[in-house]
Amino acid sequence: MIVPDSGHLALVLLLAAGIDIFLGEPPAAVHPVVWIGKLINILKDAAPQTHRKLYGTAMALCCVFFAALLGYSVLYIAALPWIPRVFALLLEAYFLKATFAINCLLSPAREIYRHLEADRLENVRELLPIYVSRNPSKLNTTQMSSAVVESVSENYVDGILSPIFYYALFGEFGLVAAYAFKAVNTLDSMVGYKTEPYRELGYFSAKLDDVLNWIPARVSVIFILAAAFTVALVPKKQGKINPLNSLKSALKDGMKTPSPNSGYPMAATAGALGVKLEKPDNYILGALYPPTEVKDIKRVSQLIAVASGFSLAAFAAVIQIAGIHLYP
Repeated sequence: MIVPDSGHLALVLLLAAGIDIFLGEPPAAVHPVVWIGKLINILKDAAPQTHRKLYGTAMALCCVFFAALLGYSVLYIAALPWIPRVFALLLEAYFLKATFAINCLLSPAREIYRHLEADRLENVRELLPIYVSRNPSKLNTTQMSSAVVESVSENYVDGILSPIFYYALFGEFGLVAAYAFKAVNTLDSMVGYKTEPYRELGYFSAKLDDVLNWIPARVSVIFILAAAFTVALVPKKQGKINPLNSLKSALKDGMKTPSPNSGYPMAATAGALGVKLEKPDNYILGALYPPTEVKDIKRVSQLIAVASGFSLAAFAAVIQIAGIHLYP
């Protein structure tokens, strides 16, 4: 088996980004994360009525093992000496791409923006469940706009930054780490709720997701800050971007959400855009700023797109630089 060098790992990451941006999500039948989700559904439906916290822990560990094994199997096949390098690169890139979703995060936001601009609120209410669990029938235009801005900035972490972070952190086993993280994140999205019937079943998954996203959530402030500086250089009709307020808001409001992690990217975004993000009875971020407007959906899409680009470039560079020492 051939051990990949740092150049190979960095190229896989960039190819994965290219697949994501230009091709989007693969069909469900061949989407590795969908396979993980199906396993979660099977184990969730088989959950007993007693000892649910213990079962939920075992369920989570089983899903993480399955995902890690999937990632390792891809690496094993790609590293076989008779496998062409181009095929190995594309195979790894395809599977890595499945762990993050730039296109899938930003495209619905742009579609919601177009519907709101045209005052097609029913279309917006149909799309909003992609981002939020709130009842869209009770949301006005301001609340809809705020919900999209909050979700895009929050999901930048677990949907883009964290998988890339773990891929870069674990070197030649980065794909295994990215899949292990994705299993935890998928578990959290499916069973990690504080309400029944998932309160005990998803307890371990939710806590593990909090732990794994802890560092990336705080690192996200740096990338959002860098993106804000970049976007601020381009004249925009939609409104001014304020990079320094991005950092101030993250430091001030980052811990005001029930989640220990989601507040940091949301608060950094609120400060950068100069808007108030509010989930009634839960939190208010950027309380001194005016309420969110429809145009802010377009602005957050631009901001997070640039932050995602910086994330990819930065971690590709980290892989390459680290490889100088790891691969003589």
